[in-house]
Amino acid sequence: MAKVIMRGNQALAEAALRAGCRFFCGYPITPQSEIMEYLAARMPEVGGHFVQSESEVAAGSMLLGAATTGFRVMTGSSGTGFTLKQDAISWMASYDLPGVFVNVCRYGSGLGQSTKAGQDAYLQATKGGGQGCYRPLVYGPGSCQEMVDLMALTFEKAEQYRTPVILLSDGALGQMMEPVELPEYQEPDGDKPWALKGKGKGKGRRLISPQRTDPLYEQHLREKCAHIAATEQRWEAVQTEDAEVILVAYGISGRVCKEAVRVARAKGLKLGLIRPISLWPFPTKPFEQVVETAKGFLVVEMSALGQMTEDVALSVKCQKPVYLYPSGPTPPKGNVILQMVEDILQGKLKEVF
Repeated sequence: MAKVIMRGNQALAEAALRAGCRFFCGYPITPQSEIMEYLAARMPEVGGHFVQSESEVAAGSMLLGAATTGFRVMTGSSGTGFTLKQDAISWMASYDLPGVFVNVCRYGSGLGQSTKAGQDAYLQATKGGGQGCYRPLVYGPGSCQEMVDLMALTFEKAEQYRTPVILLSDGALGQMMEPVELPEYQEPDGDKPWALKGKGKGKGRRLISPQRTDPLYEQHLREKCAHIAATEQRWEAVQTEDAEVILVAYGISGRVCKEAVRVARAKGLKLGLIRPISLWPFPTKPFEQVVETAKGFLVVEMSALGQMTEDVALSVKCQKPVYLYPSGPTPPKGNVILQMVEDILQGKLKEVF
């Protein structure tokens, strides 16, 4: 199929339609609004339903209701808007209901800075921003094409595990334009075992209720999360086999790091990259393969404090030092990465773990 040039947010929205999404609700917020604008026009063309809600809280409640009908459902937001959806994520997890939540991250604490791309929602997404015991799958795409490719996967995994799934994009990926290859349209197969279909002839009675009173639910939850953690890890490894220092970055930061590896290798520096694609479950397996040979790990992240460092330290079981390059509201710079790598090799940089 021929490639087309699309803005990241629009490519994500079109990919959702082609993956069978037929219900979207949300509220405008920068830098996510292009997803809504695109789906407002396109969703009716494929026989779906688009709702601009009165608030992000309302959008989350609408998504929960729509999920009970068996539709493939999605909402999107950013910053504080995504925070307001945490209650809906918690309830959908407790009801074992599938749905996709897109967060096009901005930078900053609290409300954040709407015009700045960032990666400040990592902890909120991967550790759970709502109440109760739940672990949604979280994916961190690194390009417009990967957003397209992951879109179908998010719906498939949401239905397979009957759980909310978060796609953690960022303002840079959402606003940039790149050539993408779009998949063919697909329609979800069959009747969904959780879908409410009414009292018509042959439809039977179905009841959806939170599982917190079921004495077997805790075991079910533990087994489900353990299975996801063991089987759903996704990552990209770049020249890690002989690397002395390994960069760890996701999303837009991962793109900069991949170029830094190329430049470093040309200079004779043994630099590698692990780019997590699944942020939960965090991909521990590639770290297990290199922890004996690497001298240290440098986390590169568009945040103020660094939010992924703890997961990296846990993955290497604190056997090797973990360093941090928090680039703030601007993408990391390749020359800064290379200087920090040299400082690590010379023992000049202080580790955070």
